[in-house]
Amino acid sequence: MAKQKIGDFLYEKESYEVRGALFAVWKTFHGMFKESVVERALIHELTKRGLEVDSQKRIPIFYDDKKVGTYVPDLVVNGKILIELKVKPMLTREDDRQFWYYLRGSSYRLGFLVNFGSKKLEIKRRIYDKSRERHQTDEH
Repeated sequence: MAKQKIGDFLYEKESYEVRGALFAVWKTFHGMFKESVVERALIHELTKRGLEVDSQKRIPIFYDDKKVGTYVPDLVVNGKILIELKVKPMLTREDDRQFWYYLRGSSYRLGFLVNFGSKKLEIKRRIYDKSRERHQTDEH
C-alpha cells in the first residue's frame, strides 16, 4: 500500500522527527520514570536529530491583545512547536482541554500533548491555526 502524502501538513519534517524521538524514548523507558527524566532524555533525542529545543520557556498568554499571564510548556521545538509531557496512567479530557487553551492563548500554531503512561505512549497532535484565523475573523 502506497503512503499517502497529506497536503498542507503543518511542520511536516519537524513533526516526523518529534514523533520519532518520542517513540525512541518510549521504547527505552516506557512509563517507568518521572517526567523530568523523560524530558531530559527527549531533549537529548530531539537535539541528536538536529532540532533546537528550549526547555521550560516562558510564553506570554494574551486576551484581547493584552498579556494576561504566562504559560511554561515542557519543551519548544525549533521555536514553533510546543510539547507538553505527562507521565500518568492516561490522559484525561481535562489534560487535552487545558493544552488546547494553552495553545489558543499563545501565538504557537502546533503542539504535542504526550503521555508516557504505564501501558502505552499517547501522542495528541493539536493544531490551533485555522481555528485562530476563524476566531479573529468572527470578531471583526
